[in-house]
Amino acid sequence: MKPMLSVDEALRRVLASAATPTDVEDVAITAAHGRTLARDLAARRTQPPFDSSAMDGYAVRAADCATPHAMLRLIGTSAAGHRFTGTVGPGEAVRIFTGAPVPAGADAVIIQENAEPPSPEGTVRFIAAAEPGRHIRRAGLDFAAGDVLLSAGSRLDFRRIGLAAAMGHPALPVRRRPRVALLATGDELVRPGEAAGEDQIVSSNSYAVAALAEAAGAEPLDLGIARDDRADLAAAVEQARAAAADVLVTLGGASVGDHDLVKDALADARMELDFWRIAMRPGKPLMHGRLGAMVVLALPGNPVSAIVCAALFLVPLLRALVGDPEAGDDRSIAVRLGADVGPNDVRQDYLRARLTASADLPIATPAAVQDSSLLGVLASAEALIVRPPGAPAARAGEVARAIPLMGCPAAGWR
Repeated sequence: MKPMLSVDEALRRVLASAATPTDVEDVAITAAHGRTLARDLAARRTQPPFDSSAMDGYAVRAADCATPHAMLRLIGTSAAGHRFTGTVGPGEAVRIFTGAPVPAGADAVIIQENAEPPSPEGTVRFIAAAEPGRHIRRAGLDFAAGDVLLSAGSRLDFRRIGLAAAMGHPALPVRRRPRVALLATGDELVRPGEAAGEDQIVSSNSYAVAALAEAAGAEPLDLGIARDDRADLAAAVEQARAAAADVLVTLGGASVGDHDLVKDALADARMELDFWRIAMRPGKPLMHGRLGAMVVLALPGNPVSAIVCAALFLVPLLRALVGDPEAGDDRSIAVRLGADVGPNDVRQDYLRARLTASADLPIATPAAVQDSSLLGVLASAEALIVRPPGAPAARAGEVARAIPLMGCPAAGWR
């Protein structure tokens, strides 16, 4: 029997199918949160654009305040947006506020706590000496015009949005959100809130995977539920094509049972099959291929299997489609096992686990029951402990690798 594909090789092939990123579009900076930069971004201005005060106080010549108790004549005020236009000469000082331009001639700021209130005659006594350059933010301290500060592939979070705004960009070049068509399959499925027959269950996979896709920067398209009928499946595939989906994700029907028709339906649509079934648990029946320009991922029907496969393969695929250079990076962290685990077989195992803090490494405690149908266990999990093929039994306290789940502490998802 031909050995199953490894997880690493499967991921390599999935990422290779995203060789052509999505198109570039310009969006207003107010709409850019969560998007991915398509090109390097250079500053349009220098920040700060002038020498400015870092504190409220007085702009002085350090030579005039080389020792405490110097007395200077107050000649004006410099405030943010309203600079003092004169020059500070010998024996003179200017009242200055945080962010205001430092007047010509001044080379230090003495904070107001080190100055007595101005006298009626307009003089100020300083109880501390000045240091040249003290409390002054030099022009260009943060960045200079022309500096490339954000790289193509960067995910625009609140930090990068703020930086892009300070750089002077009202709009940003970003990758179009990949369109992900999601198709649940199976006669047994009904939507949440619909009346369920005696032999039916509520469809959940498409909602969880849609949330993962959206968090990864994609635009989910719900194709609904296709019945166990090749004509129904074929119509749904055509719907995905008509929507110009970048990725078609099917959920369920990809195994080997008599009612698992997805593989045949995709073959009828002339999908170029890359692989089917990989050496992992949960998620063995994963399928990958192409329908023209559309990438296809056929995920298993068991809820945990579908969600784990989406986290491990769909999310990196979507990040690759928007040009993220770190799309395929290893997101695992070192942990200590919180319980004994048994030896592993030929499939790479992903154990749902809780994370707790410890003195050195986080402690990952696997759930007692790891059945791939248990959404309750997955919902309370914060990480997936990775057990390589053939891994020997391990005791509590030993170091292992775990992938924090998106949205959980220390997740490391970009």
